[in-house]
Amino acid sequence: MLFHLVPLDDWLLVPDRPYAPASLLEEGFVHCSPDESSVLAVADAFYREVEGPLMVLLIDEERLRAEVRVEAAAPKPPPGVPEGTRFPHIYGAIERSAVTGMLEVVRDPYGRPLRLAAWS
Repeated sequence: MLFHLVPLDDWLLVPDRPYAPASLLEEGFVHCSPDESSVLAVADAFYREVEGPLMVLLIDEERLRAEVRVEAAAPKPPPGVPEGTRFPHIYGAIERSAVTGMLEVVRDPYGRPLRLAAWS
């Protein structure tokens, strides 16, 4: 299972097409995290200022057409993630059928992530 952070509004923007965030065009891949603790650390490091619901897509790697590479964070993992942790990168758009579930990042009033929760 791959974990990808996305503001809910971005996920809902074009619901009838594969999901392709800006990083795909800018960097050539979609950033993912290997586990729940890493995705929370990424949310804390990079998504505190994001308004509205922040979601975690649960992606089944076997359902993707695009290549997935597990690579080192550059230049280093975010605070709270051990050195040497490798992150999955998806080198193409994400078919919506590959998303098997979604969790919401529960945050405090300052945008700091507290935990992941079921989303309905």
